[in-house]
Amino acid sequence: MFKFKITCDQATTICDKSQYRKATLLEILRLRIHFINCKICALYTKQNNRMSRIFKKNMREDAFCSMTKEEKEAIHTAFQKKTSMN
Repeated sequence: MFKFKITCDQATTICDKSQYRKATLLEILRLRIHFINCKICALYTKQNNRMSRIFKKNMREDAFCSMTKEEKEAIHTAFQKKTSMN
């Protein structure tokens, strides 16, 4: 039975991995056994899953964008001017 015993830190790591389908079957089994004795980790997993679902549901296509090359150069130039003044 000691092979299945994990810490809360390990449980949260497995929880995070399982959301991205990276956890093994053995890790998920260990996590479920851990939930029997640790209601805090079970609550963490429940809340983490809920937040992920909400984020995915509300995420827009344009939510992740990057600056154009011109915008990056403008910031770099402004930074250079600011640091040369000091």
